[in-house]
Amino acid sequence: MKIDIGIKEKDRADIAKGLSRLLADTYTLYLQTHNFHWNVTGPMFQTLHLMFETHYTELAGAVDLIAERIRALGFPAPGTYAEFGRLSSIKETAGVPKAEKMIRLLVEGQEAVVRTARSIFPVAEKASDEATADLLTQRIQLHEKTAWMLRSLLEH
Repeated sequence: MKIDIGIKEKDRADIAKGLSRLLADTYTLYLQTHNFHWNVTGPMFQTLHLMFETHYTELAGAVDLIAERIRALGFPAPGTYAEFGRLSSIKETAGVPKAEKMIRLLVEGQEAVVRTARSIFPVAEKASDEATADLLTQRIQLHEKTAWMLRSLLEH
């Protein structure tokens, strides 16, 4: 059925393409955060284990919101590891890094999600897609705050 929500099909396609990259980054960060939750060790174990759980739980909800926005725009949401690997700007981490390295990698991941979200704004604004702009604003705020909190753990 034809979609007539006041956003041209080409603009919807461009927005969905950007949101697919955001979904891939978010899912990759979710997986990395969950991995680190399972495998963190050291004197900050309890703090990091609980913090990482809070983060991956929030990210799990976020992937659903992003995927549903892509669907509302009329396009399929990517949903395989192969697609996420191709679309994500966040690279997988081999092995189990030390706790401090985990924190640094998660800061980098949070910041990567912010950059990806920010890159979608121009096409969403041009198309007057307030719903996507609102989603992007919320994601940017959350990831910037999370990156700040993680960076604060690294100060001595």
